[in-house]
Amino acid sequence: MKIAVVGVCASGKTTLVAGLKAAGYDAYNVAQEHSGIHDFWAKRHPDILVMIDATMPAIHKRRTVYWNEDRLAVQHKRLADARAHADLYIQTDNYNAEQVRDKVINFVNKYNK
Repeated sequence: MKIAVVGVCASGKTTLVAGLKAAGYDAYNVAQEHSGIHDFWAKRHPDILVMIDATMPAIHKRRTVYWNEDRLAVQHKRLADARAHADLYIQTDNYNAEQVRDKVINFVNKYNK
């Protein structure tokens, strides 16, 4: 089962994919937030599409970024189709990496039943 992960910059995509792979899942990051192609996320035909999100305050806690809410708004616009088609959406602000990974694993396990 292929799990595609999309989300805004610094939402935790790379960390989530690494955690899912370490747990034995076939997961990959889709750089949809950089693509003007609205359905770029669908290119590899994922079985499950996960969208993770973060607000500017959370992004600033995670790393130094040199962009602001305007760029975040552009990313959300580019991610609109992915969000509309996401099987699972997680706002990651209040979760650590393990909690986000576990939410996805729990969802996948229920999805498979």
